[in-house]
Amino acid sequence: MKRLVLAALVTVPLLAACASGLARLGDDAFPLRYSDYAGEPVERFTTFRLDGWTPVSRNSLVVWNGPNEAYLLKVWETCRDLQFADRIGVTSTTRSISKFEKVRVGRDSCPIEEIRRLDVQHYKADRAAALAARRAADR
Repeated sequence: MKRLVLAALVTVPLLAACASGLARLGDDAFPLRYSDYAGEPVERFTTFRLDGWTPVSRNSLVVWNGPNEAYLLKVWETCRDLQFADRIGVTSTTRSISKFEKVRVGRDSCPIEEIRRLDVQHYKADRAAALAARRAADR
């Protein structure tokens, strides 16, 4: 029984914060998509404290594990309100997040279907170039 209680205490949301990371911008302003910068699926990643999250679609979000490390998480289609959530939580029984964990959105518990590491450096470089091109076009 003590192990069950301890596991329940350890399995707490790692993240409960407002959407952060790179600013949310509409697709018309920046046609860059996180999925274009996602690598092959991975089984898990290690984290001590997630720094933020960005909703991507109804069943996808990016979690930030620091300013230059991010992961695209795809959750089951049954997850509702992910795009409109103010806060989320990600369960973890260890210091890693795997496909066996869940993203908590309000009262929903959304199982993780896929984890893909993002090439954040490449994304930031392309985003900066897109910003510079837009500023040049606006002059």
